[in-house]
Amino acid sequence: MSEVELLSDVGADYTQLRDLLAAGKWKEADEETGRIMLKVASREKEGYLDSDSLKKLPCTDLCTLDELWVAYSQGCFGFSVQKRIYEEVGKDFTKMCDRIGWRQAGSWLNYSSLTFNTDAPLGHLPGGGWVGSFSGKGGVGVMGSWWYSCLASRLVECNI
Repeated sequence: MSEVELLSDVGADYTQLRDLLAAGKWKEADEETGRIMLKVASREKEGYLDSDSLKKLPCTDLCTLDELWVAYSQGCFGFSVQKRIYEEVGKDFTKMCDRIGWRQAGSWLNYSSLTFNTDAPLGHLPGGGWVGSFSGKGGVGVMGSWWYSCLASRLVECNI
């Protein structure tokens, strides 16, 4: 496997994420992805990304995150994989979640119920912890749809 360059516009360190992914520690890597995204967006204190912070995530950093996930999962996981599925289902967040396994039998999964191994559906990770964080705030479907549409827009702008 070719080495992913750990580039960042804001000085983020992707070494730990790379090592977790290389070791197949998917849950820990997912949690690290969430921490990195908060740090890159200067939203650690708030603990979540809002629309303004999503719109300002540096493309270089989003690309590094995506490339790491795609490389170490052999193309199964990553933001670009999720975005492709999102576009394939007509940008319908609920349908995307059905396909990637964030919903099962019509019910939204809590973060702890995600599958943290390569048996997970295509695009299942990263969830970055945000999937479960919406379960108590109007449901993943309501908040997650808005959040993911903001992220997907940024991924398009960044050509990811």
